[in-house]
Amino acid sequence: MIKKILVSQPKPASDKSPYYDIANEFGVELVFRPFFKVEGITAKEFRQQKISILSHTAVVFTSRHAIDNYFKLAKEMRLTIPEDMKYFCVTETISLYIQKYVQYRKRKVFFGTTGKIDDLVPVMAKHKTEKYLIPLSDVHNDHVKDLLDSKNLDHTECVMFRTVSNDLTEEEVANFDYDMLLFFSPTGVKALTKNFPNFKQGDIRIAAFGPATAKTVGDEGLRLDLEAPSSIHPSMTSALKAYLAEVKGEE
Repeated sequence: MIKKILVSQPKPASDKSPYYDIANEFGVELVFRPFFKVEGITAKEFRQQKISILSHTAVVFTSRHAIDNYFKLAKEMRLTIPEDMKYFCVTETISLYIQKYVQYRKRKVFFGTTGKIDDLVPVMAKHKTEKYLIPLSDVHNDHVKDLLDSKNLDHTECVMFRTVSNDLTEEEVANFDYDMLLFFSPTGVKALTKNFPNFKQGDIRIAAFGPATAKTVGDEGLRLDLEAPSSIHPSMTSALKAYLAEVKGEE
């Protein structure tokens, strides 16, 4: 039986979050507790990469953190982002977040449907003349680079933010009584095994968002019970709802 779920993300800003609908529908307690925090790099650190933001005609955003730090760095460096800059996002939700910084125009904002960069690339391939900038975390692999290379797209990867561990307190460790854990990054999974060197999974279910996170679960010797996104469930909330319904049907 799943009664208490740890969501390793900040608490939703809106009361209308699908997580709250899930809590009400299935009678589960959701605890929002990030296992890591994101810090933007400084303008000085960015300049050391010798990359010019304005020499690119399009930006690829894989997360809200990427959006926040792209515009923060541009402001710090006193750069004016051109009106005709194009934005490619892995989901529509991320694309809508751009409105926080610039006027949203459909002709210059494009997005994928599954949350995977693989499904955004065909859209990017239709704009072969663009010079793409890819803001990333300090923790990333070459998957994006290899994918864009295979399509002969002009692109530059750059680090704009870093993830640092947000360790649990002694009290949190002592009272760790969750039936299910939701992870959204490899860093979050590694933070669990760092806080619990002798962690025994037992009946605790583990869910992972994104292929890199799912791989890390296995690499850390843990069992993966739920993976998102998928063609049927593009979000963690959609996947979690279906999973809880399935578990409930088995009880």
